Amino acid sequence: MTFGLLALVIVLGLAGPVLAWRSQWHLPVILGELLAGILFGTTGFGILNPADPTFTFLANVGFAVVMFVAGTHVPMRDATIRTALGKGALRAVLVGLLAVIAGQAVAVVFDTGHGALYAVLIASSSAALVLPILDSQGLTGPGPFQKPVLELTAQVAIADAACVVALPLVIDPANAGRAAIGAVAVSAAAAVAYFVLRYLSASGIRQRYHKISEQRQFALELRVSLALLFALCALATSTHVSVMLAGFALGLAVAAVGEPRRVAKQLFALGDGFLTPMFFVWLGARLNLREFGQHPWLILLGLALGGAAVLTHIAMRFTGQPIIFGTMAAAQIGVPVAAVTVGTQLHVLKPGEPAALMLGALVSVAATAVAANRAAVRQMAQPGPQDPKPADGGSGGSPDQKSSPAP
Repeated sequence: MTFGLLALVIVLGLAGPVLAWRSQWHLPVILGELLAGILFGTTGFGILNPADPTFTFLANVGFAVVMFVAGTHVPMRDATIRTALGKGALRAVLVGLLAVIAGQAVAVVFDTGHGALYAVLIASSSAALVLPILDSQGLTGPGPFQKPVLELTAQVAIADAACVVALPLVIDPANAGRAAIGAVAVSAAAAVAYFVLRYLSASGIRQRYHKISEQRQFALELRVSLALLFALCALATSTHVSVMLAGFALGLAVAAVGEPRRVAKQLFALGDGFLTPMFFVWLGARLNLREFGQHPWLILLGLALGGAAVLTHIAMRFTGQPIIFGTMAAAQIGVPVAAVTVGTQLHVLKPGEPAALMLGALVSVAATAVAANRAAVRQMAQPGPQDPKPADGGSGGSPDQKSSPAP
């Protein structure tokens, strides 16, 4: 890794915002970053070496930050979704049961032996992807879709957290016991961090230091957040657990306490400006799409995984969930990315399988984008409260007279 290559990686990361520029398409920024990494990495020109130790370490730091930010997106303090937790949890569980069947079926058909891993991928959702889409389409808040959106939010949050915890246990079954012990240790450390942060917030200590830090530009809260994150990552690596769990668990703890807006902006600048594109360009550089040519069945595997994810989620129609929201619940990014990252590091995936997992994730993202657009169109078509209007269309009628609904 040199400064020249580092500059190239940052420039390649700009492909993400360029490809996602049109907000109507709902393409995730990481798609462009992945494609740029693929073009300049193992599949393409070979300029980027994903095996470089410095590049790999920076990418792992970015991975931890990505999962930390994903954890902070889970609405732990949102009181409005508590009424929807029951249905959200029920649907997450039912999807999980269907995913076990679908995952085993896909593993048998393609003879990979990764049925448990596929089940977790199919059952997963991405709060970091779904929640911003709901907000950008104006589907949150009062409206005809308020109740299904709240239930969707609860379902996605539960599925996201459960699958992140389950992934280390299923991706390497031979060492599942060791992974479980490490996961418990990391989760316990994150719980301790939560109680410490809650005490500092409730006692007013955090607010006092926040004011001083803001006045004197110390960035104390960002420094503390990063110190906690890297400490949990050190614990994770020493107990043979991916930094994925460390980042996500700490993100949940911070979300439960309440992330200061200033820290969120600082993390956004550090993550999305440098570390996140670094990770996704590196991940793209690691993917070898040439193996699709050697093993065409891998394309079918990716399509099968993406299709199974969408079908198992829209099956919740029988519980009363609209199909468009079931489709949106199938959106998956964080868990497949984590599966590819951890699986390649542990060498437990077959050649070309990482690319197939990412293809499956992109199928779910495409379906979610289409569903989000349809939901927005339907909401706009719903008649809303109308302003009083004179019956004759003029300005002299009584304000108590009602006009007909606007088309």
